Amino acid sequence: MKLTTFVAGFASVILSWSPLAAQDTPMPLSFIHDDEWQAYQDAYVGDDGRVVDVFNDNISHSESQGYGMLLAALVQDRPAFERIWSFTRTELMIRDDGLAAWRWDPVADPHITDVNNATDGDILIAYALALAGNGWGVPEYVQRATEITRTVGETLLAEVDGLQVILPGTEGFSAADRSDGPVVNPSYWVFEAFPVLAELTPEIDWMDIQQDGLALLERLTNDGMPPADWVSLSDDTPTPASDFPPEFGYNNVRVPLYLIRAGLGKTELLDRLGVIFDETYEAAIIDVTTGERLEPMGEAGYRAIGAARACILHDTPVPPELQVYSPQSYYGDTMHLLTLAHLRQRHNGCLVPGNAEGQS
Repeated sequence: MKLTTFVAGFASVILSWSPLAAQDTPMPLSFIHDDEWQAYQDAYVGDDGRVVDVFNDNISHSESQGYGMLLAALVQDRPAFERIWSFTRTELMIRDDGLAAWRWDPVADPHITDVNNATDGDILIAYALALAGNGWGVPEYVQRATEITRTVGETLLAEVDGLQVILPGTEGFSAADRSDGPVVNPSYWVFEAFPVLAELTPEIDWMDIQQDGLALLERLTNDGMPPADWVSLSDDTPTPASDFPPEFGYNNVRVPLYLIRAGLGKTELLDRLGVIFDETYEAAIIDVTTGERLEPMGEAGYRAIGAARACILHDTPVPPELQVYSPQSYYGDTMHLLTLAHLRQRHNGCLVPGNAEGQS
């Protein structure tokens, strides 16, 4: 199989891609600068390849490892990728089904404190492995990505009201596990990854899953509110899941970024998601039952998403301070680098003249 695929996660470039036998395809130009990547590594990536969530008790999780692998591939840093993947493989990939245990705590014994998976982490890991395997000609990476993708497709999908939805984990979210199940998290649809997953496992219709995720987001935002991080689909009308705050928060702040990076052109949906941001592009934790902004999310990485959205929709230049990366927190910084990479490649006009390179 020899296809040409739009691979948004690799800075939105066209790659020649063979999922069944990795080719020695040249890696694309990086749009994350070396000094930015070095600062990110200095702040969050250990010599052992552990990506540390410094504001969450210094734990690591499958999501952080997946993001680290993706960024390392994006900047073409193979040694860093191999370190991060080595930690992920040896410390988190301990489940019998080949998925990653989601939570690793440096002060706990054993370090894995929750063996359940987190499906967004698994998707990010598979996506990064597939891109790196193809770009560097490592069939083993592509094979492992295929295995993870197939397991996700075979065990973590559910059909609800005509939509295929992604369960956040193998335990605790299905209709069998809870009275308001299934419960989903809209940010687990990593839209840019689905074309690659579709080629890894063509027997699973990942492009339909992508479209169903978009349809779900449209349902969740048609009342003028942002989507709750955790949503019950047990009734005809989606509602915030019980046992979770009825809030939009740090999970779903990445939803508009995923839409932007995937290049889906969903301008109406992006327009609705403007409710997340204020006039300075600051996001907030929002009560989705009242619209009250409960707590600001003022880091540059979250503001950069809002600014990128505004520029793509309304040609509003991104403020100069948001073009400069400086470490603040693992999660916000990850969002910041992914946003800057996409703007530099696909929407360079959004960057202020004279600072278009976003030097730090």
